[in-house]
Formats: sequence, C-alpha cells, structure tokens
Amino acid sequence: MVALITQDVHARDIEQKLHDLKIQSCLDLLWQQQLRYYIEEDNVMVRQVNALIEYGYEYIGPTTRLIITPLTDKCWITITGAMHIKLGAAPSGPAGTGKTESVKALG
Repeated sequence: MVALITQDVHARDIEQKLHDLKIQSCLDLLWQQQLRYYIEEDNVMVRQVNALIEYGYEYIGPTTRLIITPLTDKCWITITGAMHIKLGAAPSGPAGTGKTESVKALG
C-alpha cells in the first residue's frame, strides 16, 4: 500500500510539473525523461529519453517501499540508457542509500 501511495504522489508531482511548464510536445525533454510503456506490434516497449527496450515480462515480486525521487529518476535514465546500448549498470554509493531497491523497482 505504501509503495502505491508514493508512486501516485510521484506521478502527481510529475503531472503537475508538466502542466506548470505547459509541456505540449512529446519531444520535450521533461516528457522524454519519464519512463513510458507503449504497445508496438504485439510487444510492450519501454521508452525513456532515447532508450527503447522490449519489456520482457520480468517479475521480481511485490512492489518495494521505494520512494521515487528526482535522484531515482536520474538513476533510471542512466540504467535504461546503458541497457539500450547493451551495457550494464552498477550503481555505487554508501550503504543503505537505495541502490538495490532502485534497480529492483526499475525491473
């Protein structure tokens, strides 16, 4: 329940920011930065900035209690960009800062 509430708050904040900045084009960078899902020719595709990744129906388990922040968004942009060019990502930083949870939530 907590994870759903925090994701709803994040989505609300992003929607408000898109509205306040009068974003009207799908080519605008603020829109492009969002993690988006599209159905293309019977496949679900994940898009973020210039990354295009086929969704592989991965399932890790119940959603985490990760609170999505602007830093989480930047981490996801980096990881999806790396996956798009067939590289991996290895988030680094102090223990307990949410690296593992961020990667799991993206999966």
